[in-house]
Amino acid sequence: MKPAMHEINWVGSSEPYIDHPYVSALYHITLGRYGGHSSSGAKKNEDGCLVWACEKGDWEFAAILDAHCSAESAKLVVKELEGIKADVLKGIHLEVPDSFKVLETRIITLFKSAEFRAKCQKVKGETACLLVFRKENYVWWLSIGDCVLYLFHPELAAFDQYQLNQRNFYEWIGKVNTFEKPVPCFSSGTRELRKGNTILLLATDGMIECPGTGFENAKNVYQVFEQAENPEAGVQQLLKTVEEKRGRDSATLVGWQVDCPVEGSEPSDRRVPREE
Repeated sequence: MKPAMHEINWVGSSEPYIDHPYVSALYHITLGRYGGHSSSGAKKNEDGCLVWACEKGDWEFAAILDAHCSAESAKLVVKELEGIKADVLKGIHLEVPDSFKVLETRIITLFKSAEFRAKCQKVKGETACLLVFRKENYVWWLSIGDCVLYLFHPELAAFDQYQLNQRNFYEWIGKVNTFEKPVPCFSSGTRELRKGNTILLLATDGMIECPGTGFENAKNVYQVFEQAENPEAGVQQLLKTVEEKRGRDSATLVGWQVDCPVEGSEPSDRRVPREE
């Protein structure tokens, strides 16, 4: 019998969380939502997210969306991902590495399909979109636009490496749609996790660009988690800081910790201590 799987899906038009940061949990995953500060001009929340989590912590699948003009494009993507959930879960439950290949192919097929692209032309506005899937000691992502996937681990922080994707502007899904181009533009990749505790964090630009926080520098985001008792406390602190600085834009965060027992790759010339 497969372990139980539960989910959260949300779009800011249904519950905007303006002036009210809200942090909740799904098993070991923490979800933080904030619609911005009304005194700074926040009036609506056009973010969205979807999280599917395995009760045993064997895998996680998450998506965050940052729309503009309206939340319609974010709502469409969440609905369409729910529509292919059965196919995605079949891929997720395959053995590594097949799970990653099948998952990426199915999602790209959805976004490229004529039916989906036609639906995109009927919505108001467009959305950035970041999808992440972790299984065993690997993490895969697909990024369209300017949302960020952070990967925090001390061995990588020693090299000032804190995030997996680069923010790319002028990429969206929706009325303006990268998948309508002769060559769709997006980024994707797969990364091996290091041994020990890794924190994965997905974030929309309401956190990253909030004035006065310093969160445009990924190292400052990492330091919040270094000082926090656990990932939930880290997410709470990030949103608290955005609230205190009266950030106007919506901020959506999804974070969790992975305890990896497998040794990561090492260079072939690394010195190995002699046996006595």
